[in-house]
Amino acid sequence: MQKKAVVLYSAGLDSTTCLAMARDQGFEPYAISFDYGQRHRHELAVAKANAKRLGAVEHLVVAFDLRTMGGSALTADIEVPKEGVGSDIPVTYVPARNTIFLSFALGWAEVLGAFDIFIGVNALDYSGYPDCRPAFIEAFERTANLATKAGVEGTGQFRIHAPLIAMTKADIVKAGTALGVDYGLTHSCYDPTPEGLSCGKCDSCRLRLKGFSEAGLVDPLRYV
Repeated sequence: MQKKAVVLYSAGLDSTTCLAMARDQGFEPYAISFDYGQRHRHELAVAKANAKRLGAVEHLVVAFDLRTMGGSALTADIEVPKEGVGSDIPVTYVPARNTIFLSFALGWAEVLGAFDIFIGVNALDYSGYPDCRPAFIEAFERTANLATKAGVEGTGQFRIHAPLIAMTKADIVKAGTALGVDYGLTHSCYDPTPEGLSCGKCDSCRLRLKGFSEAGLVDPLRYV
């Protein structure tokens, strides 16, 4: 019998590769996406259309609104920067986002009887978000086992898998391609057109295009 795993899935390059890796490792992937008031809501349409095509047993979309707090170019009326990735934490960082996402994933994992959670965070080719670092993942895993019924009763040990955390974007693209991922069924742009075309200039697009270029492959997405 296959073990269940909850996979954080945004329809982006990283989370889709992570979904494929979970499946390749013998898990039944249960995909979880978030409608949190993000300006790039096209990712939700892509996620809903393709989660099961990409191997998810079930796809859950959790809705809440981080626009009530703002504080990010993705959840407030702040322009998405297009000048490239800098050294500071960018304005596209959404305060506490991965902490919130992992908390929902942990709750669903408890309900499903799953003890494995996959998240596609990356600490090499990324935008400098503090909640993408190994120290955060390790700390949340400890929290997961302290804060749950299963953890306290000792009926299971939660593990947070971050298989992409030490990979370059090129390595991620190559790994996903080897697993048969169709990157035409993904979306990464922070500021797409109303038709869903990627801008090609935001941090997310730049990192994605860099990855495909360094992997010697062509990105199948359409750009402005």
